[in-house]
Amino acid sequence: MLILGFYGGPSTEFETDSPTQTHDGAAVLLKDGEVIAAIEEERLNRIKHSYAAPLRAARFVMEQAGVGLADIDRIAVPFQAGSADRLLRRLYLADPSATHPLDVADALRAQWRRYLGADVPREKIRFVPHHIAHATATFEMSGFDQALVMTIDGQGDSESGLTLKGSAAGLELLQQVPIPESLGHFYMQAIGFLGYRLFDEYKVMGLAPYGDPERFRAPFEAMCELLPQGRWRLHMDLLDGMYAQLMPRRKGDPIEQIHKDFAAALQQTLERAVFHALTHFRETTGLSKLCLGGGVAHNCTMNGNILRSGLFEQVFVHPAAHDGGNALGAALSVHRDEARHQPRRLRNVYWGSPIGEPASVESRLRAWSDFVDIAHSAEVEETAAELIAAGKVIGWVQGRSEFGPRALGNRSILADPRPAEYKGLINRMVKTRESFRPFAPAVLEEQAAEYFELPAGTAQFPFMTFVLNVQPDKRELLGAVTHVDGTARVQTVSRSESPRFWRVIDAFRRRTGVPVLLNTSFNNNVEPIVDSVEDALACFLTTGLQALVVGDFVLTKKDDAPRAALVPQLPNHVRLHERRQREADGEVRDLFELRRAVWNGEARKPLPGPIFGLLKRAGEAPIAELARQAGLPLEEVMPAMEELWAERCLVMRPQAAQR
Repeated sequence: MLILGFYGGPSTEFETDSPTQTHDGAAVLLKDGEVIAAIEEERLNRIKHSYAAPLRAARFVMEQAGVGLADIDRIAVPFQAGSADRLLRRLYLADPSATHPLDVADALRAQWRRYLGADVPREKIRFVPHHIAHATATFEMSGFDQALVMTIDGQGDSESGLTLKGSAAGLELLQQVPIPESLGHFYMQAIGFLGYRLFDEYKVMGLAPYGDPERFRAPFEAMCELLPQGRWRLHMDLLDGMYAQLMPRRKGDPIEQIHKDFAAALQQTLERAVFHALTHFRETTGLSKLCLGGGVAHNCTMNGNILRSGLFEQVFVHPAAHDGGNALGAALSVHRDEARHQPRRLRNVYWGSPIGEPASVESRLRAWSDFVDIAHSAEVEETAAELIAAGKVIGWVQGRSEFGPRALGNRSILADPRPAEYKGLINRMVKTRESFRPFAPAVLEEQAAEYFELPAGTAQFPFMTFVLNVQPDKRELLGAVTHVDGTARVQTVSRSESPRFWRVIDAFRRRTGVPVLLNTSFNNNVEPIVDSVEDALACFLTTGLQALVVGDFVLTKKDDAPRAALVPQLPNHVRLHERRQREADGEVRDLFELRRAVWNGEARKPLPGPIFGLLKRAGEAPIAELARQAGLPLEEVMPAMEELWAERCLVMRPQAAQR
């Protein structure tokens, strides 16, 4: 049985002005319960946390199996039809020109017919409640015969979380968490006091260990009232009282100790509520194993504290616990209902785009030979380890991309985990992010216990879902990956599941005696993790990375490469906009903007008129020729074009790579 999991929309990437309440769209293809392919839409359309219906993703996963939409037996959609119908009707009311269907099944069928070229019978569509999809994704792939299952996020359908008993018979509901008690919403609203917003929650998690929760303990305890039977009641209106102690930080303002203390108290409050519920259900059900799902389950500090508490013998957190993983959860739910077969324990998530055969990779790289030196290596892991041991920070692209928000050794930036100064170095070179945020260690599975405190009975942590304590005698040694509180978000690397990544770490071990690498996602701060060879080249050439390894090829940058020979193009999700505006002095001025789609609308960037005019001809000729025709000095044009490329507002390609 072929089941397509489909989560996202209702907008497409070409409807940037259409309101949406979704993010992290994704598609997954199951064949007889096994994942054939899975990818988030953002990796393909390059819109971070993409709002769009996962049409590219659906096309990709079907191509990996050599099938079309007509061959699919079931399409699993992870929300209740009634909830989706209500959303469609709200959108219809908000847009007087709207003509789309008000029935979600008909709306999806029309979308698939237009973009995927097939008319799907209604009887093939299955709707799975949002939190059941979260719960199914984590339980079905845990390998546990039975377990307590808890989902926690902002909201999905009519609740913000569920607690269930998972067993061979399926999922049995124990408790619902209504939307007013949403820990996800609470966390998101509170981080506004720190100058952050949706998708910045992980930054606050990294900031919390620098603070003392005692400063804000009393007001946060008042905001989260613990109730019998593992419940809690949130008093979010009390957040307004925080103004008396802390004026909200504005983006770009310094982070002071009071902000760190606030973050610590917020993190403690989240964990206090979750532990309250878990303790109750551990005692009342007797279940000794736990599965976590939903976006809040990406709080790996919380996960690590649960694991170390000893409350449960084993804990499993799905590596795609967020909404993108619901495409998988919905497909697994339908598979269980209709095929009644339980999948095996999850071993890896290398389900995305392959880089291609060596000949294809080399051909695509050679198109950039004016800009990079390209060397084939018969022992590429040894070459990469030599570069890292020599102090280089490299991009590492192999095999199929990972499904979920973590780079797990196939689309990674790798560096020496020892020098503490590498935290700042990599932030300056690539990430352009807050200095307090930690980097993660990837360690050979066989030697993990020498470097990290592994709870009894658990030796494998392949998905970066838990924060563990670094062994006290290794904290100074692993200065680049040890957080201020002596912890690290650990990935253990298996020789059987990730052989090439294992070999590069082992090669580093033989040179340095340390079986650990610093591993962070291969992207800058404005883009999703790189997916294709071309994505990797763009990130390499617009950051301070010192080498790039793709397959068996090692790339270094050419000094004084003729970047003015690159041909600029506007991506699909970027458009130029010109308007007139009357200023305060009464003058009417022409304003020029570049508008880039983001998950919930558009980001705007003002442009000088001459650069705007030049970009109207993007795609026609190299930068040097466009500047010459416009009569603009190249030394003025190039900095602007480089900046737009680094911000992913432009795609740059050599003439040899034009398609």
